[in-house]
Parts: sequence; structure tokens; C-alpha cells
Amino acid sequence: MYKLYIAILFFFIQTISAQQLRQPFDFPILLSGNFGELRNNHFHSGIDFKTQGVEGKPIHAVQDGYVSRISVSPWGYGNGLYLTHPDGTTTVYGHLQRFAPSIARYIKTQQYEQESFNVNLFLDPDQLPVKKGEIVAYSGNTGSSGGPHLHFEVRDTESEEVLDPIEYFKEKITDTRAPKIQGILVCPQPGKGVVNGSSRKLELKPVTAKNGKQTITGKIEAWGEIGLAVKAYDYMDNTTNIYGVKDITLRQDSQIIYHSNLDRFAFDETRYLNSYVDYEEWKERRSFYMRSFVEPGNRLRFNESINRGIIHIEEEKTYHFTYTLADAFGNTTRLSVWIEGKEQEIPEIETEGTELFHWMADNRFGAKGIRMTIPKGNLYDDLYFRYSVKEDSTALADTHILHNRPVPLHSSARLSLRLRVDTLENKQQYGIIRTQKGRRSWIGGTYRNGWIDGTMASEMSRFFSRFTSGSTSSSVSFSSGLGFITASWRYSGTFARRFVMSVRRIVSSWFSISSSERSCTDVTAVNLFPTPQPALQRPRSRFRSRRLAHWRWRTLSKIMKAPSLPIWLSLRSSTSTCASTSLVFFPSCACAMLSRCSLRTT
Repeated sequence: MYKLYIAILFFFIQTISAQQLRQPFDFPILLSGNFGELRNNHFHSGIDFKTQGVEGKPIHAVQDGYVSRISVSPWGYGNGLYLTHPDGTTTVYGHLQRFAPSIARYIKTQQYEQESFNVNLFLDPDQLPVKKGEIVAYSGNTGSSGGPHLHFEVRDTESEEVLDPIEYFKEKITDTRAPKIQGILVCPQPGKGVVNGSSRKLELKPVTAKNGKQTITGKIEAWGEIGLAVKAYDYMDNTTNIYGVKDITLRQDSQIIYHSNLDRFAFDETRYLNSYVDYEEWKERRSFYMRSFVEPGNRLRFNESINRGIIHIEEEKTYHFTYTLADAFGNTTRLSVWIEGKEQEIPEIETEGTELFHWMADNRFGAKGIRMTIPKGNLYDDLYFRYSVKEDSTALADTHILHNRPVPLHSSARLSLRLRVDTLENKQQYGIIRTQKGRRSWIGGTYRNGWIDGTMASEMSRFFSRFTSGSTSSSVSFSSGLGFITASWRYSGTFARRFVMSVRRIVSSWFSISSSERSCTDVTAVNLFPTPQPALQRPRSRFRSRRLAHWRWRTLSKIMKAPSLPIWLSLRSSTSTCASTSLVFFPSCACAMLSRCSLRTT
């Protein structure tokens, strides 16, 4: 009863706070993304306000408080603003175009003191107080943003957990549309269950009648232990966007065997999304199936289940299951799933040539030319690990194939590969390469007595984890003169896409720093172009713009797909003071990434 009183009190406080909040814009609210949406490796931590397709919309403080944090970066939230309020919450505003004048002046001072465009500032309560309704920033498209919008969060100030902000704006949003189920996935547990005579997963597509009711057709016969997963999206009025589903309930007859209500989570939990969904379906088919059963290593707190949601089919009878999906506005949809219990042989797990990894233990693996360690807590379930190697006498090392299907890692694993050939004087040029469906990406690593020690993040997979060793080579040069800065380099290798992103970062950082100084606002050109070659006769592509958002990076990426293409970057200003105060970045030979160097002309 005590816990019940606490829950009611918390709900009451949240409701009162929601009634007191002001919306950040003066125009009607439409959302392009909701809280908890499934993203790559994480849940969406806020809601995305549409800004009518443009930047520069005034953003108002939703209640009294103070600026507690400011972040400026070419990545992530871009220009981000954090306001802390007396009710114990902190609101976050991301992808901003610019800040209010008083905040901008403070940021400019700190950038000059730190000699860096990228800053992460923490402020005291009395430094920059704000009032409810005050304009604090203007909407934009900075950082890792796919278009103009405002990313908005509500956090518990003390725990820094994120809360569902939609509870504060329910009266401002119209939503009469219920979630819609796209598919059901029946998942026999390896070595313990079978569906329709097979240990493979069975995907079922519901049929929607004219009245909107969804039904499952086709016969499902199962035996042993199985799990269910559902693919579904939510919808809202006056928009064509699709959203994540907030509440999922699975019943066997009248008993709830699984329930999830995604209304808050901690940032150290968000990676568990890779266990919350069927990871293999996501990686191979880009399809998010949300599991209604819980793997033993999944620590998401909003998962509630009986027997981890695992269904036991032990009698030859009809089993009735009901999915109920709901959104934040109470719109619900239901779908019945009928499974016939039929005794059938359960295939055993093929363990020959495998090594058993336990999810609750440190796991170590070693073979000729490879060492791998998966620390405790990085697997979500036990794994019969499969390994193979492809010898290549022409490469610096063999190609190591880790497992035969995608397996997520909660954090990372330590990987060491032995070099077959060790001829480079500069050992920093060695690194591990991962092949992803025919594409190679640079992992890097550290040289140690003929071995390369690196980190394998995210996953192990047949397609995504073919590891070998390689090297990089690049040459770099600088020239500077009165009012002119040129940073140029030749880049040879096969990592063109990563290099394009690095170039985008350099230009973003340089341009932002230059624009912060009044005498440096007249940047005359930012030119990025390939060198003409006999095999590739292209004119120099010159992108002239004062704003990064307008540069045609997609076109540039197509040009950059040619391997071993030399690239030059030129940044020009008509004022000598701008050149003398600008920061210039260049790639390191070790990993082909951009590291910062301060260049000052005389």
C-alpha cells in the first residue's frame, strides 16, 4: 500500500507539472518522432517537434529555471541547451541553429578561452537564469540531424533518467489513431522448441479487414518452449509519420505473461535495445520485431514478465494469446494468435565445431593468429560460438570469420590478430579491418610484438565480422598566406566514406569558428574537389556556400566512392585576421581520422 501511495503521489506531481509547462513554439504542435522509438543501438530519448520544414523558429523556455549546460559540437545534438527547473526536471533542446544573444555571448567567451569550437559547458544556477516563455534559442538542423526539427527531452535532474515528454503536451496534440501491427514472429527456443516442424522462426503477416480489425491466418503448430515478437507502429492525426509503440501487453488466455511500458529509462540501459528486439531480423532485414520474452542478460526495467515471457507448449490443445498495443493517448489495438499444441520432434543444437560462451561469465577464445575476450555482461544469452578462418597469403593477416549469424555485444570485445607480414617501419599504420557485406571499414588498433590489439564493438556476425589486418598511407601538407589558408592532403586507401565524414567535420568546425568572429564572417569559398585523373575526368566540384546544411554532400560522396582518389580541401577568407585565428584540422597517418592542429599566420 505504501508503494501504491508513492506511485499515486508521483503521478499527481507529474500531472500538475505537465499542466504548468508552456510549449516551446507558438505554432501548433506536430511531431516527427516520439519517445522510445527504436533506433540503431538505442531508444529515442525525447520527442521531435516539427518546425514547418525550416530553421530559425524561436524556442521558448517551457518554465522558469536556469541554463545548466551548453554543448556545441558538429555531431550529436549539435548546438544543445539544457535548462534545469525547480520541479526537479531538466529540459533539453537539441539541433539548435543558434542561441539567444545572452547565451551566445557566454559561449563565444568560453570558446576563445578554451581555443576550441567544440565546448561542453556546465553552469551555476545564478549565471544564466531564464523565465517561462523567454526565447532561449532558435530551431535548426545542427549535429546528427536529418532535417530541421527540435529534439526535446525531459530528464529527472537527480538521476538523469529521461521521461516521456508527451505527457506534458497531451492537450496540445490530436491523436485518435491506434497502433497497427505489421507482423508476428514465433521464435522457438534453440534446442527446446519447434514450430511447424522446424526450429526456424515463423513470420506471420496479419490481414486487415475493412472495419480495421486485424486477424492472423494460417495454421501454427508448436511444441516445447517458444517466444513471440511483434512488429508494430503508431500513428497520429494530421501527419504521415510513423511512431514507436508505447505499451505492449501479451496475454495467455486472461493472464498477462509479458508487459512493457516505455515511459522512462536511463542512458546506461538504452543499449539493451539490441536484446529488446530480434537483433538478427534487424540486421539482416532492417525489421524491428519487439520481443515479448526476455533474454537472461537483458536488464531493461520496463520489461515485466512471468517466466521471462517464455511460453511452454506441453499439451495437445489450442493455446490462445492476445496482443494489446496502446499509445500515450489510450488508443489501442488487439490481435489474437491461436497456436495448436502438437507433439513433434525438437531438433537438437548442432554443437560440433562450436565453443559454448556463457552470458554470465568472461569468455576467451584463441586460435592460430587470433585472440578474443568477451567480458562478462556483454552477451545477453548463452552462445554456441562458431569460428572459421580464410587464409590469404597476399594479405597482412588471415581473414577471421566470427560466428555464422549476427550476435549483439552490449559493449565490446577485445580482439587481437597476428600479422602474417610485418614490414612497415611506422607501426602506427597497422590496424584491424572489418568487412561488412563486401565493404571494408577501419577498426584500428595498437601494434604489440607482431600482433594488433583492437576493440570489436557492437556485434559478431557472419556478414559483419570478417576481420583482417591492413595499413593506411597518407601525405599531408600546409600552406598559409595573407588571408588564405589551404590544408591539403592525399589519401590512399579504401575508406572513402569514413574520410568524407571526417572532411565534413573539419569544414563544419572551421566554418563555425570563423563565423563566431565578426571579422571572419566573409568566408569567400570552401572548396572540396578531386584531382583530375586520366581514368576519372571530372571537373573540379566547387561548393560555395555560407551554410553547411546547403552543401551537396551526397553528390560529393558519390565522387568519393572511387578508391585511392586524391582529395584536396581549401578554405579561403578575404581577411587576414580570420586566417590568423582559425583552427585547421588534418588527418593522422595512423588511423586516417582528423586530429586538430592550431595554425596561426603572421
